[in-house]
Amino acid sequence: MGTGTGAPGTPGYVAPKSGYGSGKAIGIGVGAAAAGATTLFLVMHHRGVVTGCVRQTDDGLRLVDEKKNKSYALEPGIVSVKAGERVQLKGKKSSANGGAQMFEPTKVVKNLGSCSAEAAH
Repeated sequence: MGTGTGAPGTPGYVAPKSGYGSGKAIGIGVGAAAAGATTLFLVMHHRGVVTGCVRQTDDGLRLVDEKKNKSYALEPGIVSVKAGERVQLKGKKSSANGGAQMFEPTKVVKNLGSCSAEAAH
């Protein structure tokens, strides 16, 4: 039966003296894949999310993005926000024919309270 050349787990199998060596490479690959998946999740999770203050203008409600200091016209939709609120909204950014930035909110991620008096005007 066993002549010393069988498959792993069979009688007579002898592992290489230098070890398998691929365990470290597999571990590095698994770690890199996990890091890549985490980064992708974080990027996709915050995609289309804008945090800022809602202001009333002559043209309707606008959202001023705190991070980019951009102003978006809020398209009426399924979410209800009021002037003076500081909110985090998820939705879709677009540009109107005249080049104006628009934001169509689909979800209020967080209501962060009231804007400061300066930001609400």
